[in-house]
Amino acid sequence: MHFIDQSFINRISSKLQLFKKKRNNLFNFRCPLCGDSKKSKIKARAYLYSVKNDAFFKCHNCGSGHNLANFIKVVDPTVYKEYLLEKFKGKNITKKEKKVVLDVTPTKILSTPLLKLKSIDQLADTHPAKKFVVKRKIPEKYFTLLYYCPKFYEWCISVKPELFTKQKTDHPRLIIPFYDEKNKLFAFQGRSFGNETPKYITVKFDENKEKIFGLERVDKTKDVYIVEGPIDSLFVDNAIAIAGADTKLKVENSIYIFDNEPRNREMIKRMKKIIDDNKSIVIWPETVKEKDINDMILSGKTKQSVMKIIKQNTYSGLSALTKFNQYKKI
Repeated sequence: MHFIDQSFINRISSKLQLFKKKRNNLFNFRCPLCGDSKKSKIKARAYLYSVKNDAFFKCHNCGSGHNLANFIKVVDPTVYKEYLLEKFKGKNITKKEKKVVLDVTPTKILSTPLLKLKSIDQLADTHPAKKFVVKRKIPEKYFTLLYYCPKFYEWCISVKPELFTKQKTDHPRLIIPFYDEKNKLFAFQGRSFGNETPKYITVKFDENKEKIFGLERVDKTKDVYIVEGPIDSLFVDNAIAIAGADTKLKVENSIYIFDNEPRNREMIKRMKKIIDDNKSIVIWPETVKEKDINDMILSGKTKQSVMKIIKQNTYSGLSALTKFNQYKKI
């Protein structure tokens, strides 16, 4: 976390009830937007945390989440102006930098359907859902992004009644929220914990938006890795997931990573299209036996070693076509 961010967090800490530092770059307090628990005055479910040197706010009671600038703007407008001056002192504020600071409307934040659920980090270590996430070796910093839903269909009906009819049997699922660039929830994916089918169920609130996971965190000025599954994207630097579908998203410095399925006819067809479009693509070497990135992590590979494999096996143009012809098994 940048020292300027830390300095201004300390400045507004007196306005945050039960404020305390949990560890480096992680602060906990009662949410000033929703007031946190009305029944318990000792509950504190709001956090300030760091991702790639940037500071963010997240409340696990009301579901609100945005960057530090927005949070300071809500807590203390005067300090907010000073923060902007300090943050961008000595350099011109480009349109892109201005776009980082978004207007926050608490009524919008509080309307999220995730209010009815608990995020994974709120669950006890003995909870089956948390055990599942830990077993998948998902990094702990993402526990705030994932939610546990005890009765999936019942919850879906409560947030989008026209989607499902009442089911005779129901089951729990892991909820993976999809946010747009402005941190607005536009879809979610329910992943089964067991053998329930289908394994993934995706629900969209905005049909005009593509099913792309990770838009609120990706930096388009850097290489953007485009993977298939949201969980896989959590193990790759600066990645988004296209939830098993093609995308019209235009990112000049994009690198596509498909699952390792050389005998999958549909997969091979999609890979060929990416190569024909002269886009960069990862073609897995024969030494990689696992089906996807999460399986590679589960097999004992580290995130660093997976990223090394990815970078060493990224191709485009003629070299991509040559490697692709060697790779496919159909």
